[in-house]
Amino acid sequence: MHMKLLKLRSKIQYLMSREDGQDLIEYALVVALIAFAATAGMTSVASSINTTFGAIGTTLSSYTG
Repeated sequence: MHMKLLKLRSKIQYLMSREDGQDLIEYALVVALIAFAATAGMTSVASSINTTFGAIGTTLSSYTG
């Protein structure tokens, strides 16, 4: 049992010392941040577009009577 725990400890230390997966996590965080910013920005843009089309519709309906 003691030998298995030592092997497990050694394996965990080896995995913790590796930095291969670190880049992948950083890229995933950057992509998530960009997606969040795009979603937040699109809400504002969509609201502006909706307001503009509403104004255009009001103007056109006043001309067509």
